[in-house]
Amino acid sequence: MTNAVLCAVDISNGDLDSPILKKAAALADQENAQLDVVTVLPDFGESWVSGFFESDFHDKAMEEAHSKLAEMCVAAVGSERNEKIRHVVATGTAYQEILKTAESAGSDLIVIGAHKPDFKDYLLGPNAARVVRHSNVSVYVVR
Repeated sequence: MTNAVLCAVDISNGDLDSPILKKAAALADQENAQLDVVTVLPDFGESWVSGFFESDFHDKAMEEAHSKLAEMCVAAVGSERNEKIRHVVATGTAYQEILKTAESAGSDLIVIGAHKPDFKDYLLGPNAARVVRHSNVSVYVVR
């Protein structure tokens, strides 16, 4: 039995992640499970890099990402279904933050998309592959 489903999307992909979100909602609805949707913002990396940004840049970016995430969910599954979704915006490395969010939310299933890989992805491994390799729960990959 699935109690919670975590759907990982990239808000910069626009409508490309809509099928992923729809599939996650359908899987959650089948099990009457909580649906959580996460997007991950990149961090500054080196601490000296943050000195080039305004002090409230991160807070503004988080607010904007949360707003875009909610808009994406409404567009994909409708406003009524969106009201029951927990929206999570994390900062860091995408696959690590997805795994952390799944653990902290008690997710039993992670739904993530796999887009056509670039050549560099064969060398470095895309986030979806890393989530699949390192996850302690089942991962459903949407093509």
